[in-house]
Amino acid sequence: MAEIIQKDGTWVFDGDALRLTPGRDKNVGLLRKTLGELVVPLGALAGISFEQGRKSGRLRLRLRDGADPLLHATGGRLGEPHDPYQLVVESDRYGVAEYFVDEVRHALMLDQVPSDPVSEYLLPGPAVPLSAAAGDGTASFDGEQVRLEWNWKTEDAKAAAGTRTLAVTDIAAVEWHPAAGLENGYLRFTVKNAPTKAPPKYDPNSVELWGFKKDPLMALVAAAVQARLPHPAAPPPAAAASEAPAQEPEPAASAREDDHDALLRRLRELGELHHSGVLTDEEFALAKQAILKRM
Repeated sequence: MAEIIQKDGTWVFDGDALRLTPGRDKNVGLLRKTLGELVVPLGALAGISFEQGRKSGRLRLRLRDGADPLLHATGGRLGEPHDPYQLVVESDRYGVAEYFVDEVRHALMLDQVPSDPVSEYLLPGPAVPLSAAAGDGTASFDGEQVRLEWNWKTEDAKAAAGTRTLAVTDIAAVEWHPAAGLENGYLRFTVKNAPTKAPPKYDPNSVELWGFKKDPLMALVAAAVQARLPHPAAPPPAAAASEAPAQEPEPAASAREDDHDALLRRLRELGELHHSGVLTDEEFALAKQAILKRM
């Protein structure tokens, strides 16, 4: 077992999984604190690295593409204070960090864990029910429905429609984007058969974010929903269904082949009976004609 304990958090590796626990330091991001302890199976890892700095270094995990719904929903846009797959390491623990990296890499090599993308989520996503309030609304998710409620800062045209409820089965995609510079961020749900190009400020399926402290919590809602949507790399259900019928006729074809063989054997038997004199010419001809009609 390998372990590294820092103000930023504690990472433990037992050979099968990494247990990432955020620290209580003031510099730990709100998203990491709210997410809590995260267990990453070894099979979800694509790699690990350690970068040294003058005063502190940084451990980084690289997950296989498609393994984590949080990373998919946020599109790699989580900042350093909120990224659960980074750990700040003090300079006096550089040796421990390098040992930790060696242990994880050795396990990846021994288990021959591939680094290619996956077609199913290997992490479960945040626990539900879950609720976050930021920007112009509150987003809640109970595992089956998303509920969007508006506040006094919401644009009138958007708030006029009232509270919005979306079933998971009606959601085609979800995306979280942080505010950057003069551009506001958003939590957006794409509803099936109802595409829109409206800005988040006016979109009733979006929460507009203004770059405040609680904005990253909306990423947890996005991840929880993403974990319950079809994996983007999974084969479409229609494709699997279309392949199945192609193989169904095989039993019928096999039965026809068996019947044909049986009729051929019957013909040979009739020929032997006729040759031995058991059947007359007329009897053989009638029996042969009946079998040929069946064929």
